[in-house]
Amino acid sequence: MTENLGVAPSTWLAGDPYTAAAASAARLSRLTGMAAHDVAVVLGSGWGKAADLLGSALAEVPLADLGGFPEPTVGGHVGSVRSVVLAGAATGPVRVLVFLGRSHLYEGHSPATVVHGVRTAVSAGCRVIVLTNAAGGIRNGFRVGQPVLISDHLNLTGRSPLAGPLPPDGYPSRFTDLTGLYSPRLRALARAAEPGLAEGVYAALPGPHYETPAEISMLRTLGADLVGMSTVLEAIAARHLGAEVAAISLVSNLAAGLAPHGLNHAEVVAAGEAAVGRMGALLADMLPRV
Repeated sequence: MTENLGVAPSTWLAGDPYTAAAASAARLSRLTGMAAHDVAVVLGSGWGKAADLLGSALAEVPLADLGGFPEPTVGGHVGSVRSVVLAGAATGPVRVLVFLGRSHLYEGHSPATVVHGVRTAVSAGCRVIVLTNAAGGIRNGFRVGQPVLISDHLNLTGRSPLAGPLPPDGYPSRFTDLTGLYSPRLRALARAAEPGLAEGVYAALPGPHYETPAEISMLRTLGADLVGMSTVLEAIAARHLGAEVAAISLVSNLAAGLAPHGLNHAEVVAAGEAAVGRMGALLADMLPRV
């Protein structure tokens, strides 16, 4: 099931990223044998094994076969997407796309490349997008290995996936209202799956370096509870296309100035892998309800 296109993501997305996403979705449908999907999940650093707890994959497709997706260069991210069908929903089976990794601005990618996965998922029929990530904990009391629902964000990347040329005819205005971006309904479903789940504001910075203690102090003053290098551009792109968005951070480390032994990416991935059972159970309980 491999037909690597041999086309650079920048070339694939250069003309019109919305049409490119529709083309990737068409390839996805053909390669998975599934005409449409209902929900997409994007897994962050160290979350990959949580996908195994969602059930057996009906198909797993290399992202390179879909066009527009670069090879991942970050530990804890895999360049493939799974098609999984979850039973147990009151309205019938839920068809889920599970992206086993994502692209980041700090890898040198454009915002269009970073959000190509969620645009492809929406083009493939997904009306719910669930984003996950590994994040630094800023709020007092957050512990390594703790999942936290994102209730709002601070986009400090200086970028937007909606900047640039106008969307084609038939797509929503790029002046997207982000009030309630992180769906209260989906957050309630997550809390039902795991009562007592904390919520917090996620600050996104471009990375790849970790923040300084002074920057963390600034972020705390601005109201941030978590800090990371992903998620917000995908959330904006999904909301622009009318999808309902949920996002869950795993506190993989305490933020700079709060971590007693400093920070490194290997420990971030290890924290995700250590919490894989809890994360997988949370998703497996939540997704059939969406």
